[in-house]
Amino acid sequence: MATAREIRRRIRSVRNIRQITRALEAVSASKVRRAQDAVLATRPYAQKARELLASVASLAGGETRHPLLLKRDKVNSAYVVLVSSDRGLAGAFNTNVARTAFDYARAFGKPVGFVTIGRKGRDFLYRRGGQLVADFSNLPARPSLLDTTGATRTLTDDFLDGKVDEVYLVYTEFRSMASQKPVLKKLLPLAAEDLLPQETTTGPRPAYEFEPGPQEILDTLLPRLTEMQVYQAVLESLASEHAARMVAMRNATDSASDLISSLTLSYNKARQQGITNELLDISGGAEALAQIVAAE
Repeated sequence: MATAREIRRRIRSVRNIRQITRALEAVSASKVRRAQDAVLATRPYAQKARELLASVASLAGGETRHPLLLKRDKVNSAYVVLVSSDRGLAGAFNTNVARTAFDYARAFGKPVGFVTIGRKGRDFLYRRGGQLVADFSNLPARPSLLDTTGATRTLTDDFLDGKVDEVYLVYTEFRSMASQKPVLKKLLPLAAEDLLPQETTTGPRPAYEFEPGPQEILDTLLPRLTEMQVYQAVLESLASEHAARMVAMRNATDSASDLISSLTLSYNKARQQGITNELLDISGGAEALAQIVAAE
């Protein structure tokens, strides 16, 4: 059994850890609000842009032959864009999204290259021996659309050059403070049925008059839509990261408090046992001294 001094030292260490986890929880709680506001602010724009482009692509019909809309006759390779975080201490956040990406790559059956956004995904890729095509880690705490443009251009350039036939996004979708889910979404090539949200694929579509024409509109908007999808995935992942870290740190703080209570109980027992042993030694010594005095 550990001594009272050892238990007291361990209690002090756990208290220091609890102080750190409590501070990290507070920091994540303040950051997740801003990240959540950014996600909710960009979602309506992204959804409406997808609906508009779906209508343009479907109404243009065979006249539109934009390279980003063309499906390859034979798919020989694909890219998976893995969006993770640069830091840990977020529970199973990074592990879940990385496993989703690797499970799909394993089931794809063709060569798959990875483009990582976030150091944790890149490190996971190194450990698993995946093929790293490009890495775009160390994004700012509040990324803008320009911060993700480099990754988007790499993807679109390789797709247009024929180096890859399909591109998929794997990120964590922010649903609520307590719910975040890894999702896989096809990024390239774009298709009208993929652009429309699930709830709007049926029913009448709005009629548009295009000026100067659908082809010119697609040439301008399709690259921007691709950039917006990558940027939206980064925002979703950032909000999910802060929410997952807040929950993980709260659980760690609660576990530390429980451990401190258990260690305190063990410390009191050890101290009580030490006091009892000292009393027994004193009483035993007094008894032995009394016997000596009586013998004399």
